[in-house]
Amino acid sequence: MDYDVIISGGGPVGLMLACELRLHDVRVAVLERLTDIDQTVKAGSVNTPTAEALYRRGLLPVLEEAQAETMKAFQAFMAQRGGAAAAGQPKISAFAGHFAGLWLLTDLVDESDPDFADRGPAARLSGIRQQDIERVLGERAAELGADVLRGVELTGFEPSADGVVVRAGEREFRCGWLVGCDGGRSTVRRLAGFDFPGTPPLITGHQAVVTMEGGEGLGTGWTHTDTGTYANGPTPGRILTVEFDGPPEDRTTPVTAEELQASLRAVSGVDVTITGVRTATRFTDNARQATTYRLGRVLLAGDAAHVHSPFGGQGLNLGIGDAVNLGWKLAAVVRGRSAEALLDTYTAERHPIGAWVLDWTRAQVELMRPEARSRALRAVVSDLIGTTEGTTYFVKRLSGVWHRYELPGDHPLVGQSVPDLELADGTRVGDHLHDGRGLLLDLGAGLAADPRVPVLAAKPVDVRDFGGLLVRPDGVVAWAGDAPDAALEEALAAWF
Repeated sequence: MDYDVIISGGGPVGLMLACELRLHDVRVAVLERLTDIDQTVKAGSVNTPTAEALYRRGLLPVLEEAQAETMKAFQAFMAQRGGAAAAGQPKISAFAGHFAGLWLLTDLVDESDPDFADRGPAARLSGIRQQDIERVLGERAAELGADVLRGVELTGFEPSADGVVVRAGEREFRCGWLVGCDGGRSTVRRLAGFDFPGTPPLITGHQAVVTMEGGEGLGTGWTHTDTGTYANGPTPGRILTVEFDGPPEDRTTPVTAEELQASLRAVSGVDVTITGVRTATRFTDNARQATTYRLGRVLLAGDAAHVHSPFGGQGLNLGIGDAVNLGWKLAAVVRGRSAEALLDTYTAERHPIGAWVLDWTRAQVELMRPEARSRALRAVVSDLIGTTEGTTYFVKRLSGVWHRYELPGDHPLVGQSVPDLELADGTRVGDHLHDGRGLLLDLGAGLAADPRVPVLAAKPVDVRDFGGLLVRPDGVVAWAGDAPDAALEEALAAWF
């Protein structure tokens, strides 16, 4: 084999997966058709599971630097608009996200909710551009020894019982496994024959960074009108429009200044002139999900496995979660440490979260429709968001702190993200997960050394109601208890 695994698609999902595999010495190549990072406006924030995944791999410092630059751009936009108070909008620091354009404010979030506890330094990471994440992950993948081949596009493949032959134009590669991280129009998904059911698109959306004249007449943030929805900001020149008269006739032709101008005028009623386009894209609310994420030696992750509208910023986060869940499992199979049956848990664990994201975005589209029934429902949801209980609910769902896998075990921590406990030696749990090997954390349970997973005997700064944790490489608790028992051995055998 030329490689153990070939990944089609070098966006954040494909690069994160490559990093996870290289932590286990898996030979990896990433085939990416673009020669450089796509600067089209995409995700601008990460949720808690994504922040935790990046933190646990030691990437927090460099990403915080990129986040600081993003915040400067936010502040510049607000200053350009005359300040938050003058624009009638809350300060950026008070903004916790949105649901269908309804702003969620931090002062209404119940911070004492236990789901927000023990998140550690990862809680500092939120507002960061997708391009910055892709840049950092690309550099990390190269450092770890992954072959990231830009300007190389997968054009076909032939799977067999013991491997896959991958074609990229005139080039041919042999590998053990192929993973499609190649986006919503995935070639891998189509050629492999994955079922991809869902709901068809009903809207036309545009997202762009432009220069314009007459923009002072636009509202700041999300604005809903009788003809659609638009957003202005939160960085200079960034606009978004949503029209509810059906999908675009053609999504393949380049987006022009004239098209953006017509859409913005139609939904805003403001006589804006687009004078230049830096980046632009169309989107719809097409919502589909593969029924399984694996067919033999071909797997899917990210948008290749599920597509939906961008409302709520869930796409990047969902894809990173796929990569972190799949990476260590595929590595264990490649390295001969686990049977292929371990890969069945990938679909079982990730598919329900993907299905929830599709419904989360569908609900937002319905709430944004410019018609009487949707407006009535929107008023009810707006009232709910105006309460502490309501905002806390929406922020918990949006942030992903509710994510949990159904794993065997009675302890409430099993299946959840491991709490980032502060330890007496000055470190935190996340500091001990950089190598992607998982962890058997002994906080007084008397856990014996185990050849399958590193054991760390430590004392927590705060008293806890458990004596030990078994943490999977993806940061999920597989066992929790006060002393070694049969359940611990079952979890070790199942995951390690």
